[in-house]
Amino acid sequence: MTRTFFRAALVALAVFAGVSVRAQAQGTELTGAGATFPYPIYSKWFADYATKTGVKINYQSIGSGGGIRQLTEGTVDFGASDAPMSDAEMAKLKVPVIHVPTVLGAVVLTYNVPELSRPLRLTGDVIAGIYQGTVTKWNAAPIAALNPGVKLPSQDIVVVYRSDGSGTTYIFSSYLAAVNAAWKTAPGAGKELQWPVGMGGKGNEGVAGQVKQTPYSIGYVELAFARQNKLPYASVQNAAGTFIEPTIESVTAAASSIAGSLPPATDFRLSIVNAPGAQAYPISSFTFLLVPTHYADAAKGKALVDFVKWAIHDGERAAPALDYAPLPATIVSMLDKRLSTLQLAAK
Repeated sequence: MTRTFFRAALVALAVFAGVSVRAQAQGTELTGAGATFPYPIYSKWFADYATKTGVKINYQSIGSGGGIRQLTEGTVDFGASDAPMSDAEMAKLKVPVIHVPTVLGAVVLTYNVPELSRPLRLTGDVIAGIYQGTVTKWNAAPIAALNPGVKLPSQDIVVVYRSDGSGTTYIFSSYLAAVNAAWKTAPGAGKELQWPVGMGGKGNEGVAGQVKQTPYSIGYVELAFARQNKLPYASVQNAAGTFIEPTIESVTAAASSIAGSLPPATDFRLSIVNAPGAQAYPISSFTFLLVPTHYADAAKGKALVDFVKWAIHDGERAAPALDYAPLPATIVSMLDKRLSTLQLAAK
């Protein structure tokens, strides 16, 4: 009788503990802001995680610059950026953060040229020329030379760029600065630029929308937004001289080409544009969660780390269906070790 009662008590206690933990999780809410680049997959992750755990994560897709600004001001629990924070930006933070890469994506050149029936081929130099305003016609000689046999229209190129502070702009401009000396000098690389020509669109959504509704336009967006809007996108010549279509496989190849050379203590503030792999798509990038190392509310810190652990394992399975590449296993292993030593506590 006593033994039976003791077992029943243990079961009841375990059930009560499980309900208590679940109830505590259900009362936890996190707020974040930042990059539009990963918004499609983050939306799915946050919804799936809320269903699984009861933890609600409210995220504003306002661009990497806005996310870093709100994180610095302390108005959100975490930030998100496609561009690694600079030393100067890190110095302004009240609480140190770690960069956690979540998935990989591609920035693609998408265009609206009704006469074209097959993907364009472009090089970094030609893309730089278009955005510098020196290549102004769709049938200009530099474009025609890359696309023999393609009948290109004699139409002005309408350039579309990001009008907000953007990690997508950082990735795109970092690539151009890496492959084109004139671009490196001006306008250079950054989340916000002084654009020589063109018109702006807010967010990946805004640029994709502008291109979709403007004949003979070209813009740069995250691969998922081009696919969702049924827009074509160019194959781009990589560091090995091969024209590569942006795909899950070619983005993974870009990350894999550098994963083995990362030092164990890396802080992941790195770029993989123009990666050396023969099959690497050259405008590929990590996107990052910016995770503070201390919280006034320790429960929030634990909830965020638990979510990040879930994301880089279970969440990664959703990446390919949404046109993102999952992290290479070597990088997940490095992140596991880092997260296991992180002590998110009140301070």
